[in-house]
Formats: sequence, structure tokens, C-alpha cells
Amino acid sequence: MRYSLLIVSAMFSALLATSAARAEVIVPKAPDLDASAYVLMDADSGRILVEHNADERLPPASLTKMMTSYIAVHELELGNVKEQTQVPISVKAWRKGGSKMFVREGTEVALIDLLRGIIVQSGNDASVAVAEYFAGSEEAFAGWMNQYAERFGMTSTHFENATGWPADGHLTTAGDIAKLALHIVKDHPHYYKLYAEKYYEYNNIRQPNRNKLLWRDPSVDGLKTGHTDEAGFCLAASAVRDNTRLIAVVMGTRSEEARARETQKLLAYGFGYYETRKVYSAEEVLQSNPVWLGKAENIDIGLEKELYLTLPRGMKGELEVNILTDEFIEAPISKGQVVGTLTVSMEGEVQAERPLIALADVEEAGFFGRLWGSIKLFFVRLFA
Repeated sequence: MRYSLLIVSAMFSALLATSAARAEVIVPKAPDLDASAYVLMDADSGRILVEHNADERLPPASLTKMMTSYIAVHELELGNVKEQTQVPISVKAWRKGGSKMFVREGTEVALIDLLRGIIVQSGNDASVAVAEYFAGSEEAFAGWMNQYAERFGMTSTHFENATGWPADGHLTTAGDIAKLALHIVKDHPHYYKLYAEKYYEYNNIRQPNRNKLLWRDPSVDGLKTGHTDEAGFCLAASAVRDNTRLIAVVMGTRSEEARARETQKLLAYGFGYYETRKVYSAEEVLQSNPVWLGKAENIDIGLEKELYLTLPRGMKGELEVNILTDEFIEAPISKGQVVGTLTVSMEGEVQAERPLIALADVEEAGFFGRLWGSIKLFFVRLFA
């Protein structure tokens, strides 16, 4: 293995001071919320800033609809449907109780209208209609939802329906909902703006978004509320300030007002004491390594995705970036192939660890090139 160390300071002056003195920033304890479970996560670095019972399985109520809307939007992005695709309204959808968009049985409604009905109005009728359109039945759609949950690493989540209607085994966690929220924000940025809409009118009925933080905090631009007697009052919220986006999930509060108030406490704490900055861009060349038995002599290596760090505000010190790669990298190499590991530390504490990838293909050398290269490589290894 090959090891290299970089001390990073000046290029991150907006985030860190260049002094090597040990950090003396003291971050106060996170607030205790009047809720069954909650989590606060940075959307770019993925760092969990606050958590309480984040892995406890709880009924999600209408937070379920985040997955329903995600799948519908994903089908839009894939081009399988269009915004104006007409979705038929069944008797089951029309009769579904709870919060409603007030669609009418026997009519057809544009998919984009149903999405607003799900996201803004939390319509159970709209959710059932979408589920039936895409999967034939709500039960089949729930199975599809579980496949997506597995793909997203929502290991403690199981869906029984598309609405969050109380059902045995229909459970998730605050941590899993945060993962789902992250996919909604990152995977479909064009349609994410729907979650910030404060009102939607359909069938001459104008309804407000139940997320009160959209009115109270201009930095909040989503996501979804939920409530049943079993689940209590829940809220998944996201906000962005000074290029830092946080995702907060609060489950099992006592009232509509409480879920807004407790979530606001969580966001205020995160923005008040933490900040996030980009360390490296995707496919930025971090190092160039020799290649054996190839048509090229060197290969550039970097990260597949952008690397962000979330640290306490005012943190002083230098980042240590350790690059560990194979000592002898041999062709052929495919772009994206993992060739090493990057570890970012500060004051001896690991802040991030990511795989390093090849940024280009390197083909094998011809017969004589491989033959001569193999002879040289044999002696280099022998005396290494």
C-alpha cells in the first residue's frame, strides 16, 4: 500500500482557521425535545448532529406519503409518465377517509395535480389514486415502496399502504425518514419545490400546507407532516442557510403546534452551532499515481462524489488528508474503479472516509510492453 499525507488549511479558510492549535470550541448540549424520537442531519455531509431514539420503530402517519410522492416523481423523471398524464379515480380512492384532496369518483386527474394533493394537502384519496395507477392496487404499490426503502438503506421501515393509515406492521424510524427526505431533496431537485408550496386549490377547495414552518421560517422549504392518534404529530422538515442544508425529523409530539415548535428548536440548534463546507469536488484530481503494464504511465485519482464536512462553527485547526492506494497499480483500469481510500481527520479524529477512484480508463499495453513491464515490475517488487 502507498501512503501520503496532505495538510489542508488555507484553501478552507472560510471553514477553518489556519492555526494548528487544538480546537477550543465548546458546542452546548442539544435541546431535549418533547417528542418520542427525533434526528437532525446535514444533507451534504450526511453527519448526524442530534439524535434521540432515532432507531425506534414508530408509526409514521402521513410521513408515509413522502415515499408515495417520491416514487411518482421518480417515474416522471424517468419519462415513464408526464405531468399531464390522466390518472383515473376509483371508488376506493374517492371513499378513503382522513385528509382529502376531494377528487371525484369516475373522473381523471392530472398526475401533477395529484402530486400537489399528496404533498401540499396530504390527500389520502390522491395517494390511493396514484398507488393504484402505478401498481394496479395499493397493496402492490406498498410492496414497491418497500423495495425503495431497502434500496435507500431504510432497514427498519415497512410499509403496508400508501397513505400512512394505521395498520399492523406499518412502521419506520426517525433515522429512516431522514434518509428518505435526503433522497427527495437530492434526487429530484426540480420537483422538490412542490414541498415549499403553502396552498393548493382543487375542486374549488383551497387548503393550506400543514407545515407551519413554511410561514414561520423563510429558510424552511419542505417537507411533510403527519398525524394519527397512534403516531402523534410528526414533521419532517428541511431548511437551508448560508449554503448549509439541514434535515430534521420529529416524531410523536403532542400537538400540531408542538411539532412545529420542537422542530424549529432542532433546526435553530443546528444552524447556530454547525456549518458545512465543501472540501473536494466530484472527480477533482487529488493525486496522480504510476500505472504498471498499461498504455499510460500514470492515472489520476479522486472522489466519485463531492465531499462535505460539517464541523462546529469557529473550529480551529488543520485538516489532515491521508491518501492510501495500492503500491503497484496495474492495468487494465476502468474509470470509476476503486484504487484507494481517502481519510480526512482533524486533531486526530476522523471526520470522513471515502473510496478513491480512477478518473479515466487505462488500457493494457501491447504484448511486448506487458512483457517488458512485467520484468521491471518483478525486480521493483523484489527490492521494494
